[in-house]
Amino acid sequence: QPLRSAEQLLPCRPQNLIAQSQSGTGKTAAFVLAMLSRVNAAEKHPQCLCLAPTYELALQIGHVIENIGQFCADIKVTYAVRGNQVPQGSALEEQIVIGTPGTMLDWCFKRRAIDVKKIAMFVLDEADIMIDTQGLSCQSIRIQRALPKSCQMLLFSATFKETVRAFAVQIVSNPIVIKLREEELTLSNIRQYYFVCRSREEKYRALCNIYGGITVGQAMIFCQTRRIADWLSVEMSQDGHQVAILTAELTVAQRANVIQRFRDGKEKVLIATNVCARGIDVQQVTIVVNFNLPTDQKCRPDFETYLHRIGRTGRFGKRGIAFSMVERQNVRLVRVIEEHFQTEIKQLDPDDMDELERLQN
Repeated sequence: QPLRSAEQLLPCRPQNLIAQSQSGTGKTAAFVLAMLSRVNAAEKHPQCLCLAPTYELALQIGHVIENIGQFCADIKVTYAVRGNQVPQGSALEEQIVIGTPGTMLDWCFKRRAIDVKKIAMFVLDEADIMIDTQGLSCQSIRIQRALPKSCQMLLFSATFKETVRAFAVQIVSNPIVIKLREEELTLSNIRQYYFVCRSREEKYRALCNIYGGITVGQAMIFCQTRRIADWLSVEMSQDGHQVAILTAELTVAQRANVIQRFRDGKEKVLIATNVCARGIDVQQVTIVVNFNLPTDQKCRPDFETYLHRIGRTGRFGKRGIAFSMVERQNVRLVRVIEEHFQTEIKQLDPDDMDELERLQN
């Protein structure tokens, strides 16, 4: 679907687009193809800007651009991310610039390395969080408002709250809007289950039983806090698992190294807080575990984060499994998630090894 929608992005008369599509279905490929088609390789200045909410996602998108762009002679990409420096007043020659909002803002207006009046395409990936997060929103909108009226605007995300979509329509003129129904959002190729557990120790025992009953390629485990992530990392390491941990407190270089090692298979388990819930694409991930269900400050289910978490498995039509560890008083949250997405999340007995083994088939 997204690859077919790429054709809609390429008419002679550029059209703005606000597009929603499930995780792992090709959104990145769609807008990368669009950017590469818009670029004039003979002109040595930035022509396409792409914003992402995190360093990791910016780098991942850039790698897709580089891989597909190797067939496009003389088209180059650079990264406007923390740690990359450009001298004051120096003009970039790369045609595509991908980065995070803060650094991109600095390059455009403080460093003046990018002439915003020459930008032909502007892409906002994970647009819902970019619009709904105060700091990112202000930075992204300031860049967008400085672009020429002829610039094509593309907003992509797997989830769009109605308030966010309404605001997106206000800042993007005359867009084509592609929207999914809520029941289409949870991927049919991801089977969802939950365990009822009384403590973090019981959650850990259930996790060990998963490893005892299921053949796991690589796993991502999401925790609500850094404290729980640190505890779980120590427990799994002591039990002989190859574990990496990814939290917002790590430096950019440390985060990049953690993800690359996981992608290379040097660690089989990645324990993360929500910094990694969006966009990170590792094909070998076969299971996702919510060690804690994602909730907001009012202890209500965070539907978007849940969807992005489980979407780290089941990429591009492959089968995946998502498990959630739930305290008894929070089983109601599972029911609310089921109702919201019109999906089924089955309860499993964490001590029933035969039932876990049947999940393989």
